Order: sequence, then C-alpha cells, then structure tokens
Amino acid sequence: MTSSKQPDDELAGTEQPFVQHLMELRDRLLYAMVGLGVCMGVLAIWPGPSGLIDLIAVPIRAHMPPDAKLIAVGVFSPFFVPLKVLAMAALLLSLPWWMYQIWAFVAPGLYSHEKRFAVPLIVLGSVLAYIGIAFVQFFVLDKMFGFIQNFTPASVAATPDIASYVEAILSLYLAFGLAFQVPVVVVLLVKMNMVTIEKLKEFRGYFIVVAFIIAAIVTPPDVISQLALAIPMCLLYELGIWGARWFVKPAPQAQEEA
Repeated sequence: MTSSKQPDDELAGTEQPFVQHLMELRDRLLYAMVGLGVCMGVLAIWPGPSGLIDLIAVPIRAHMPPDAKLIAVGVFSPFFVPLKVLAMAALLLSLPWWMYQIWAFVAPGLYSHEKRFAVPLIVLGSVLAYIGIAFVQFFVLDKMFGFIQNFTPASVAATPDIASYVEAILSLYLAFGLAFQVPVVVVLLVKMNMVTIEKLKEFRGYFIVVAFIIAAIVTPPDVISQLALAIPMCLLYELGIWGARWFVKPAPQAQEEA
C-alpha cells in the first residue's frame, strides 16, 4: 500500500499560543494609538483645531452671507467640537499606519499567495476611503448646501450649529468612505468563491436598487447627496467586477483524491 506524499505546508510549525496572540494584538493596538497621538500632535500644531474647523466649514460658508458665521449652541461646544474634528482628522491621517498594524498582525497566518493578494486590496481600500472623503468635502457638500439654501425663505437666517454640522459631515465621511469599498468587497467575494463574476453581472440590476435604497437611508433627505452616493456605488460595482477578473485568476482544476 502506497500513499502519496503531501506537499509541505509553509505555515507548519508557526502556530503560537493564544496568550501570545493577545500580546501581539495588544502591541499592535498600542503602536496604532501612538501613531494616532503623533498625528494629533502634528495637526494640533498645524493647521490647528481652528484651521481644521475653517477647512471643513468652507462648503457651507460658501452658501451663507459674507458676515454670517456658524454658531455654538452648547456650552462646551467651542471646546469639544474642535477636539472631535482634530481626532477625526488624525484618524484619517493615520489610516495607512492603522492598516499596516492590522496587516502586520494577520500576515504571519497567511500563505504567500494570500499575502500577495491582500496587500493590493489594503492599499486600494485606503485610497478609495480617501477618495470618498475628498468627494464629500469638495463636491457633495457644496452641491448639497446649495440645493438646501435654495429652499430657505428670505425671512429665515440660516445659521447652523457647529456641533450638528460637524456631526452631519462626519456621518457623510463615514458613509462615503465605506460605500467606496464596494470594489474591495466584490473582489473578496469572488476570491473566497462565495459568488462568481457571472452571478455578479446578473445581480447588477438588483444592486442598482440596493444602492439607491442605501443612499436614501444614510444621506440627508435631498436628491443631490443621494444621487452623489448611489451613482458612484453603481460605478464602483462595475469596477469591482473588472477588478475581480484581474485579481482573481481562474484556479486550476483540482485533482481527484483517492
């Protein structure tokens, strides 16, 4: 009786105790928090919390009277709102560092071909998140506030509260940053053999409906922002199908086991 020789497993012997995994996770989280703190320190020096507030207020200030300003209704809003914006900006700036720490934690448990596949997706996901946030800041907010201001009666002075304004745009940053991950999700689904490219093509019409439903839920009740989210999601879905063809190569036919 003969038995076929099994191929060597490159991960054989690399298993670590559970406690050691927890220690590694603790170290990676600590490194990530240190990076976040460094970015907060740099941004606190330049452009500073006030400079960041002025930057994110540009879209709405463009549709307000020249002498109008955002107001702070809450007693502690002048302190906590700039701090919140500073933390958000530092998190965005340190996003590649966070992604690297996640990668360094999971990389020892991946095969070589999985590492070659994961690195481009991590880079792509980070770039798409930045593109989504920039799309909100430089296009969506300007069009959205212009649309809203057209419905403001002349007898009403539009003086938004800074706390509610920051909360609204941060939710848009998060929504668009996640929505722009559609290509990454599509490629991962194909890579894990959960769906085929042909099935994705057949689901195209349903995804358009899903994209508009998601846009109606997570965006303000105006047509501009809903279209600005739904249309890019549909385009990114097509990009994901194309990326799946390029990233995921057809696997060779598996040999039958005796």
